[in-house]
Amino acid sequence: MNDINIVLRSLRVRFLASSVTVAMVAIAVALLLVLMSLREAASQAFRRGTGNIHLQISADASPLVSVLNGLFYANAPANPIAWAKYQEIKNSFPWLWAIPTQLGDSFRGSPVMATTPEFLSNFEPVSGQPFQYAFGQGFAEDFQVVAGSKAASEHGLSVGQKIVFTHGTGASREGGHEHADHPYEVVGILKPTGSAHDRALFTNLQSTWIIHAEDRLASAHSEEEEDHDHDHDHAHEHEHVNPEDLTDADKLVTGILLRLPTRPGSDASASIAAQFDRLRRDMAITVAQPAQQIGRLMAIVGDIDWLFLAMAVVVLVSSAISIMLAMVASMELRRRQVAVLRVLGASAWRVFALAITESTLIGLIGAILGAILAFGGSALASTILAQRIGITVAGTIDLRSAAVVMASAIVLAALAGIIPAVKSYRTPVARHLKPIA
Repeated sequence: MNDINIVLRSLRVRFLASSVTVAMVAIAVALLLVLMSLREAASQAFRRGTGNIHLQISADASPLVSVLNGLFYANAPANPIAWAKYQEIKNSFPWLWAIPTQLGDSFRGSPVMATTPEFLSNFEPVSGQPFQYAFGQGFAEDFQVVAGSKAASEHGLSVGQKIVFTHGTGASREGGHEHADHPYEVVGILKPTGSAHDRALFTNLQSTWIIHAEDRLASAHSEEEEDHDHDHDHAHEHEHVNPEDLTDADKLVTGILLRLPTRPGSDASASIAAQFDRLRRDMAITVAQPAQQIGRLMAIVGDIDWLFLAMAVVVLVSSAISIMLAMVASMELRRRQVAVLRVLGASAWRVFALAITESTLIGLIGAILGAILAFGGSALASTILAQRIGITVAGTIDLRSAAVVMASAIVLAALAGIIPAVKSYRTPVARHLKPIA
């Protein structure tokens, strides 16, 4: 019987203990590889959502909050920007385009962005990849809406369907009222982009201004009735607002997306720094460079990433310690077997090598299974994140990193076998061949 068969037979005899030890190595390797792959993939996924804009204007408290709210729909911006301010900024420089946006409404928890048709035609949710339609077309009239791919699938939307928006951004309708007087018609459904925009719905600004102007008038009428002690059971007809009736107070936006002219084939502009410095002198607005802010966000969470990676390394080292403890216990039970091998001609060094081979084989099997788990786990995590938050996190395993982690696991397993190997090497032959009483 050769040495490999001896080792394999030893593992089969202790199948349960060996399986548990192999599983610990596999889980440690898989955890480390998945964390390493998702760490970089998450950074790339957030950079995807910023698209092809150079500057973003809002009235939020900070540039980072502005980007998270305006491009990733974290919350509805609290402070609006007057239409006159938008016109001022738009006319202050020959921008390639200046797209106004307004957030504040929702549909069953999905955010609704009111904007202009240029958002769907000029803005690229992923740089170099413009919006594409799976069904229908863009909005061209008031009270039409285009749904992102995730929003459409989550709510079962189809072209021609009528839906009603809710004021506010909560997942439930509590805390906000429905704009029931103005149902919107779904005219288009977008293809997936792998960005946060997949979970949003898009409509034109004028529709949003109209429904909020009517809400403002209805609220004013209610206050007027209370002031004059009118009968509250008396209902007055809801007052409708025409586009020409909109006032400056109705025409509000929460964000402005800006892109500067660039040379063909280039995404950068030499004027970005100058325009950024000029605009941020206006204390009434917040100016953000989205790519820069996402870099800051990744730097903030970077320490947390390293903490998770350190935990994964600790798990890997713990699995090596488990191999050592399992083999030490095994050697205590197999001293007689080792003594027999010595009598049959096996040298002390051969017995030492058998123990090292056994621990190394456990590490090798665990590393291979861990790599398989990591590939499957990364794909599963990417799918879940895409379904839950609409962001594609392509957690691909780098082959070089996988090789380093697997080799480390095997080396640790081999080192873990040294103490059990030394104990088997020093096994007294005569004492352990005595008849068992």
